[in-house]
Amino acid sequence: MSASDRIIRMRTVLDRTGLSRSTLYRKMAEGSFPRSVKLGEHSAGWHESAINEWIADPAAWREDQALGRKP
Repeated sequence: MSASDRIIRMRTVLDRTGLSRSTLYRKMAEGSFPRSVKLGEHSAGWHESAINEWIADPAAWREDQALGRKP
């Protein structure tokens, strides 16, 4: 697993994106932010590569376009 494919947790995602928790969940529901990966019953994270891709161009990122890409 490369460094960009590691799983990062909520606090790191919020710090890196500058989004609030509610905005992050709203954007996930809209399909304009990468979906989280369930890690356990009460935990989730995000592929760091997907977050990096979103940070590079947040206005253009769309879930339907990213589905063909490897996270």
